[in-house]
Amino acid sequence: MSLVSNLLRTYRGPGTVIADLDRQGIREPQVLFFGLLACGLVFVAQWPGLSRAAALDPSVTLEQRMGGALFAVMFILPLLLYALAGLIQLVLRLVVVPVAGLRVRLALFWALLSVTPLMLLQGGLGGFLGVNPVVTLFGFVVAVSFLYILGAGLGTVVRLTRDDGAAQ
Repeated sequence: MSLVSNLLRTYRGPGTVIADLDRQGIREPQVLFFGLLACGLVFVAQWPGLSRAAALDPSVTLEQRMGGALFAVMFILPLLLYALAGLIQLVLRLVVVPVAGLRVRLALFWALLSVTPLMLLQGGLGGFLGVNPVVTLFGFVVAVSFLYILGAGLGTVVRLTRDDGAAQ
């Protein structure tokens, strides 16, 4: 299926989409693409807020703000995501069952990619409304959506790993 249709299906059944992607034999370059695409969209989601902040405080230009955001989101965030995936894999190994790193990264990166449309909407709201309870509440919705999709994805990869072990 296409990326957009899988993203839409994720909101109805995130575990099913992760299982389908795993069943298709997804490899590391595809998972890396999901992570980098998510980082790129997170960067774009910050533009309205950065523009508003630059207009309110011109001592730091928009270009400087965008350069800092670009560095943070496109260079530092992927490293943090890989570190978080490694930590999740370690916790799963200690608590539940050893899960392949690729499956953990798939669940994490897909969860982040799945909430980027919500993050784009939140960025637009932040650009128009500024610091506002509505924007903060919507940020909470984004965070809960991310955790829901991540939890369902991790549950699916644990189940798939157990099924693989039972089949052997």
